[in-house]
Amino acid sequence: MIELAVVLFIMVLAFGAVGISISSGNDATTIKTAARDMISALRYARGQALMLGEETTVTIDFGDNTYYISTRDKVYQIPQNIQVRLVTAESEYSQDGRASVRFFGDGSSTGGRLTMELDQWVWRIEINWLTGLIDLTDA
Repeated sequence: MIELAVVLFIMVLAFGAVGISISSGNDATTIKTAARDMISALRYARGQALMLGEETTVTIDFGDNTYYISTRDKVYQIPQNIQVRLVTAESEYSQDGRASVRFFGDGSSTGGRLTMELDQWVWRIEINWLTGLIDLTDA
């Protein structure tokens, strides 16, 4: 009987460890998906600027954890538990808690670094000011 209790105890511990691992994976998936969505929006905006030959912006509202592209009407939601920071040209910050990355018709941009953080996971999106190219790295 004692052996059965020990085996059951070990099984409970093992299932608990698996449960913790699975819930941690959800956060990792959440931030990775949000970062990839953001990078897609930035690449789309750059493509629009090149195609149309005019400025296109991606504006982030830090208060609402949302962003939008100037050539589209849709507002995109970033999960509330993800902290977003943007370092870009000072002229791209507004008083109402928003900041933009601006892409120009020649392919260049205001550039910057967008950081998305959730618990121990950090993803950085680098926007090259000269070429407008966008690169995603996990920190």
